[in-house]
Amino acid sequence: MAGGNNVARMSPRQRMINLMYIVLTAMLALNVSSDVLNGFNQVHDGLVRTNENMATKNEIQYQYLVELYAKNPTKVGPWMEKGNLLKGYSVNLLNEIDSLKLAIARQADGKKGDPENLINLDDLEAASVTMLNPSTNAGRHLKGMIDSYRENVAAMVTDSVKRAAVISMLSTSINDRKEVGAQLTWEEQMFDNMPAVAAITMLSKLQSDIREAESEALSNLITNVDIGDVRVNELNPYVIPNSNMVMRGGQYVAQVVLAAIDTTQRPNVFVNGSKIENGLLQLAANSVGVHDYSGYIEVARGDGTIDRRPFSSSYTVMEPMATISPTLMNVLYAGIENPISISVPGVAMNSVEATMTNGSLSRNGNAWVARPGQVGTEAVISVFASIDGRKQQVGSMNFRVRKLPDPLPYIPYKDVQGNTVEYKGVPQRMSKAQLMAAETIGAAIDDNLLNVTYTVESFATTFFDSMGNAIPEVSEGNRFSGRQKEQFKRLKPGSRFFISNVKAKGPDGITRNIPPLEVQLN
Repeated sequence: MAGGNNVARMSPRQRMINLMYIVLTAMLALNVSSDVLNGFNQVHDGLVRTNENMATKNEIQYQYLVELYAKNPTKVGPWMEKGNLLKGYSVNLLNEIDSLKLAIARQADGKKGDPENLINLDDLEAASVTMLNPSTNAGRHLKGMIDSYRENVAAMVTDSVKRAAVISMLSTSINDRKEVGAQLTWEEQMFDNMPAVAAITMLSKLQSDIREAESEALSNLITNVDIGDVRVNELNPYVIPNSNMVMRGGQYVAQVVLAAIDTTQRPNVFVNGSKIENGLLQLAANSVGVHDYSGYIEVARGDGTIDRRPFSSSYTVMEPMATISPTLMNVLYAGIENPISISVPGVAMNSVEATMTNGSLSRNGNAWVARPGQVGTEAVISVFASIDGRKQQVGSMNFRVRKLPDPLPYIPYKDVQGNTVEYKGVPQRMSKAQLMAAETIGAAIDDNLLNVTYTVESFATTFFDSMGNAIPEVSEGNRFSGRQKEQFKRLKPGSRFFISNVKAKGPDGITRNIPPLEVQLN
């Protein structure tokens, strides 16, 4: 068709002929051969069969994941949750594509159109009207669903190579070609001026890609169920007792467990910040008491990551001990605090209790103090211990309650350094000056076993004159009387006298006569 003034000079008939020529040329350019259309149809049929096979495979994988979850919900739970999400994503997208295929078929063939049996294969309007309609934006909506699906599924594939393949398979990026000065959208490239059979075939191909991506994600989820497990090659039974020492009347308690180990790769064990070799823990027992310790074990999982498991425990250190009891000397003295040592091997002191008959028993730190009651009646001390949370009696001992032994009298005086010295009679001697400085007499048991002080209530002194006559003098209380002091003045060097009839009262409240004291001067 000529341009310019030639168009103006053409007759209406010539113009019509030229216009019809242009239309015919365009129609020839747009026409698609029947061989190509039939080829699309065959490809679509193949894709439908492939999709059915992939759907069956994916359902088998999903059911296997369900079976794993039924056997161990705790372990498989996180992967089962992702599997359910994956299935939901896939079903929604596949159903959306099925609805679009049906809409294209009906646009091409009418209300009874079937995408599996398309009649008007070469319809160039059906795909565009269905997918590019501005009022529905079906193509743009489909692209958004594919993008969302791609991100969700790729996040479930841990293998970087397979993840990249999934992303590429479901890519919605567009080619960098320009059409009339503007870049086409993904939906325009896919469906604009596209024969109906080609559009439906491309949607079926998209469904095939979705099934393939779903299969990769399901395989990854199933693999991850066990990939974090610790690999073992040996199972051994172990008996772990609460204690190897059991009191009579108690219970031996132990856990019988099956331990799985990997003899080819020993775990790393750390206790109190230090690594121990071969899992053998050795701790020094240098101080008595309860000692706590903690640490962790590091073991490699099947996926190469490290599993760290913390632990803590304690042990009790006791003094080496043996119980030696003199049967004939099981004696408690009335009126004083009798120190008692009570311990139960293997049991901490704060878990030990004790009671006493015929008196009272109290704890003083880790020691005990017994205060017996009636003299001549036995006192029984019973010991109880809390073992494994249960209080039980672990022993008892009978003690005879006796009055305190008689003390011995003495004269206290000061030496040249000002220290108090106790004169306890011959063969010791004392000076006349020391005797004159003395004011009282005392009585005590100070044999380094029982250090008990008595109160002197009265005593008498007996002096002898030059004729050998005895001169007695009596004192009430523990102080020397004036008459006794006068007798001291008359004593000559080497003289001696006696202190007798001493009455002393002990802490048991009993007043007794105690042995006399012979005094000799230097």
